[in-house]
Amino acid sequence: MSLERKPLTFNGPLEAGIRAVSILGAAYPSTYDLQRLVALDYLLVHTGDIDGPANLHPPTPTYSAELLVRRKLVEQSLLLMMTRDLVTREVTPDGIKYGAGDNAATFLSAVSSSYLVALKGRAAWLVEALGGLSDEQFKGVMRRFFDKWVVEFQQIEMSLGGEA
Repeated sequence: MSLERKPLTFNGPLEAGIRAVSILGAAYPSTYDLQRLVALDYLLVHTGDIDGPANLHPPTPTYSAELLVRRKLVEQSLLLMMTRDLVTREVTPDGIKYGAGDNAATFLSAVSSSYLVALKGRAAWLVEALGGLSDEQFKGVMRRFFDKWVVEFQQIEMSLGGEA
């Protein structure tokens, strides 16, 4: 039995953490709960799907599967980024919220690869476009994706011999 690990391109805790810091840095001083961060993480690399800049990552066969694995990954990434003061966590009357940490601005100003510059630009666009939406308004945006995923699941089920 091989113990070799497959790389998680763009989807390890470090990569997701950098995306979270980019989002929270662009949103500063606003804070978001885990659920909103999971959705924003997804949208950050798929901004073209919401009439923003071109998608940062290539398309996947099933977007829905991509979103399903994000919650745990984003949670792990936030914990990792908290160890370097890039993310803060606070308990509020509305639940646990995450914000940019003391080192976030310095970190974000130091990154210079073309990918990270593009990531920061998309994070700024995303926060400008959706960051101020109420929870209900944001859920409306996400419902658009849910409707698309229902169709995806139905197509997959039909291809496997099931009924839609």
